[in-house]
Amino acid sequence: MCRKNDSLCFGLGLMAGVIGGVVAAVLFAPKSGEESRKEVKEAIESFVETQAPSIQEAKKQASETLDMFKYRVEQYFQRINNSLKNRKMKKAKELEDLNYDFSM
Repeated sequence: MCRKNDSLCFGLGLMAGVIGGVVAAVLFAPKSGEESRKEVKEAIESFVETQAPSIQEAKKQASETLDMFKYRVEQYFQRINNSLKNRKMKKAKELEDLNYDFSM
């Protein structure tokens, strides 16, 4: 997955790293709860402001990848459906031919 969408993987890795860093900072900070919450809020706001374009690009790429996957799955099921219909028609034709031969 990461070979084709390097910016998507980078964005996801960046988000995971920031979230992990924020969680670690909250857990290991020797500050009061109010101070820690304020710092976490500021860190998250700063991250969102600076990484918004990367996040949007990652969302866009994920959406495009999902749309392509859905299209391919629909095409695959359509081929299966057509194949089943063709087999049913072939079998019906064979049965029809057999019935025709017996009625003579």
